[in-house]
Amino acid sequence: MSAGDTAARAAQRDDATTDGLQRVREALATRVLGKPRQIDQALACVLAEGHLLIEDVPGVGKTTLAHGLAQALGLSFSRVQFTSDLLPSDILGVSVFDRNAADFRFTPGPIFAQMVLADEINRASPRTQSALLEAMAEGQVTIEGRTRDLGRPFTVIATQNPVDQSGTFNLPDSQLDRFLMRITLGYPPLGEEKRLLAGRTERAEPLAPVIDAAVLAQWQRAVAAVTTRDAVLDYLLRLLRFSRREGVFVQGLSPRAGLALRRAAQAWALLSARDFVLPEDVQAVLPAVVDHRLTATDGGDRTPSTILLEQVDAIAG
Repeated sequence: MSAGDTAARAAQRDDATTDGLQRVREALATRVLGKPRQIDQALACVLAEGHLLIEDVPGVGKTTLAHGLAQALGLSFSRVQFTSDLLPSDILGVSVFDRNAADFRFTPGPIFAQMVLADEINRASPRTQSALLEAMAEGQVTIEGRTRDLGRPFTVIATQNPVDQSGTFNLPDSQLDRFLMRITLGYPPLGEEKRLLAGRTERAEPLAPVIDAAVLAQWQRAVAAVTTRDAVLDYLLRLLRFSRREGVFVQGLSPRAGLALRRAAQAWALLSARDFVLPEDVQAVLPAVVDHRLTATDGGDRTPSTILLEQVDAIAG
C-alpha cells in the first residue's frame, strides 16, 4: 500500500469519527435540552476513559444525561439509587448457596455493566461509597477474596446533590480524585424549557444506539493517539507547579491530576476534529477537571481554575 493510500484511509477514519461524534451529540441534544457544552464535557469524559460526577439540584436532567449516553453509545447500563441503608454488596454482588449444586453461586451486582449510574452518591454512607473505589481505579472488584474484572469500556457516572442538603455525606478527597471530571447542568434556557413544558420533545422515547462498544473503544484509542506537543506539556506543567505554591491552595494538583488534565484535553481535541492538543483544549476542560480537586486558601468567589488561569497567564505574559 502506498503512502497516499495510507493517508487516504486515515482521513476516511478521521471523517467517520467526526461524523459519528456529531451524531452522538445530536442524539443527546434531543434528551438534554439546551446544554451542548455539558454534553461535550460528558462525552469527552467517556472518550478519555474517565468517570464523571454531575453535581446539581434534583430534577435538571442528571439521570437523563447518563442514561442517554449509555443508549447513544450502545452500552449496557445499570442504575443504583444510593440511600443511607445501601450496603456494598448491593453494588458489587453476593454469593448465594445453590442447593442443587451444593455450592455457592455468585450473583453479580449492578457494578457489572459498561456504564453504571450511581444516583445521589452522597446520600450513602462512606463505607458504601468506598465500594466503588477499586472499580473506578482498577476496573475490577474484589469480592470474598476473588478479583473479578469489569471489562472495558467501563464508566461510572455519579450524581450528587448539593452538600448543604439534608441527609448527605461529603465525598472524601480520595474518591473525588477518581472522577476525571465534575460538571453541573443548571436550568435549561427559556426556549428549551418551554418546549419541555409543552411536551414538544422526544425525551420519553428510547434513544436508538448511534454506535456500539467496539466503535467507542476505537474512539478511546484515537484519544490516546492525539499528540500533545512539548509546548503544551510545558503549559500543563506551569499549571501543575503553580497549584503547588504555598499559600495558594490547601493542596496542589497531584501527578495523577496532571494526567487526567492531559487525557481530558486530548478528548476535547478529538471532539474538535483535531489530532493534536492546543492550550485552548486544556483551558476548556480545566474547570471540570481541577475545581473538585483544589480548595483555594483565599480565593473569594473565584473558582480554583479561574485562579490558576489568571496567575499562570500573568506569569507567562
